[in-house]
Amino acid sequence: MRHVTCLSALLALGLVSQSPVLLANNLVFCSEGSPAGFDTAQYTSATDNDAAEPIYNRLVEFERGGTAVHPALATHWEVSDNGLRYTFHLREGVRFHSNKAFSPSRTFNADDVLFTFNRMLDKGHRFRQAYPTEFPYFNGMGLDKNIARVEKTDPLTVVFTLNTVDAAFIQNLAMSFASILSAEYAEQLLASGRPSDINQQPIGTGPFVFQRYQKDSQIRYKGNKDYWAANEVKIDNLVFSINTDPSVRIQKLRRNECQVTLHPRPADLPALKADSTLQVLQQPGFNLGYIAYNTQHPPFDRLEVRQAMDMAVNKEAILQAVYQDAGQRAVNAMPPTQWSYDDSIKDAPYAPEKARQLIQQAGVKPGTEITLWAMPVQRPYNPNAKLMAEMLQADWSKLGFKVRIVSYEWGEYLKRMKNGEHDIALIGWTGDNGDPDNWLGTLYSCDAIGSNNYSQWCDPQYDSLVKQAKQVTDRTQRTALYQQAQQRLKQQVPITPVAHSIVSQPLSVKVSQFKVSPFGRNDFSGVSVD
Repeated sequence: MRHVTCLSALLALGLVSQSPVLLANNLVFCSEGSPAGFDTAQYTSATDNDAAEPIYNRLVEFERGGTAVHPALATHWEVSDNGLRYTFHLREGVRFHSNKAFSPSRTFNADDVLFTFNRMLDKGHRFRQAYPTEFPYFNGMGLDKNIARVEKTDPLTVVFTLNTVDAAFIQNLAMSFASILSAEYAEQLLASGRPSDINQQPIGTGPFVFQRYQKDSQIRYKGNKDYWAANEVKIDNLVFSINTDPSVRIQKLRRNECQVTLHPRPADLPALKADSTLQVLQQPGFNLGYIAYNTQHPPFDRLEVRQAMDMAVNKEAILQAVYQDAGQRAVNAMPPTQWSYDDSIKDAPYAPEKARQLIQQAGVKPGTEITLWAMPVQRPYNPNAKLMAEMLQADWSKLGFKVRIVSYEWGEYLKRMKNGEHDIALIGWTGDNGDPDNWLGTLYSCDAIGSNNYSQWCDPQYDSLVKQAKQVTDRTQRTALYQQAQQRLKQQVPITPVAHSIVSQPLSVKVSQFKVSPFGRNDFSGVSVD
């Protein structure tokens, strides 16, 4: 399909010359941050995963706009009776991308799957030795311990053997960290002494081919003409225009300088919905914005202090000021739309005077200095972290604390939190696979310390419940265990849940077949621009 798009925008992005031309089918996405890289196994942030999403495929993938898993690079699979052996049959004839330095000599096969997973499993792997990296999601879910081995039985068949049953294993393999890389490309990078190019010059099998990246400006991709699911590629040029300011993103959308954006401020929604050139897709968010207390930093290593901080949070005021009409009060460690959610759990009442007494009884000296970290980016689960931090600063100063608000660039913020440098941090999560373990294991387990467990909290009783729940396949049994785990977490207060939000995605009326992902992904396969 051909169309004429706002010429000034495309001139600015370098997509066309200044002479009038009939433009190809182009889409500009106003994204909100610069990715640290494109090797998805290294990262857990939505900014990084969004930037890599067009490039890669996985063995299995989530349906667009849904939670169901369907075949992708694997056409089908079998699971052994004991639940420990997964046999994947691979798609034939899939081609990897090319770039100036690499052209594949063969199609995708089992060696690529082995390289992708063995690099994460084996600390002595040749490529990992040459390009030392950590894999926070893979390790945080315990897959480094639970996958015993990955083997090929023929060029198009791969077998995963687990040490224990993992009821969420297939859903986990549909997540970004499991994107399949080219073993042949990796070998070439090793031979040329450039292994880090796997992160900055990515090669995948996905619907779009990476072209170039300019930090804080743009990422450019072109449609993959050799894509194995050819009908899914309807855009010739895809551009991520990076804009950290939500008001700038909205201005560009209104001027047709981009056709899709994300994370509008709640105050902007009425005007966006009234604009006849735009559509605003909305759905309940599969997310949670929360406060993480670093349980390794005194005085937050003491339960009574965490209880006091929790009781002093004026959630209703935060909901009105920060979320406006787009938030729902959170009381639990995951959203109510997640199966196994325990709706019997209730919040401690807002009780600032009782909280102050608890702090005094705990012997915390008045004027004790603490840091409160505020996210530098806007997310549906926290549309204004700076304002929330200022409100919490006021709440907790009444307890006698001297609260200093801290922030960093997003990648640095996450890195430092994983290292445990914060006292208290504002953070959140959008579910990645629809399984309760993606909340209760990924965010709060002992294995997730150093990854997504920003409370640095390790509770043996809680951990035992979560591990048991992963090792049974009966949903009723899993639910009972997960609900016990939720009760334990609520009692121990490593976090204060604040809100779940409605997700709003503004886009041009010219855009067709864009699906809002429950997992917060922005997927442009199957999308077209009229």
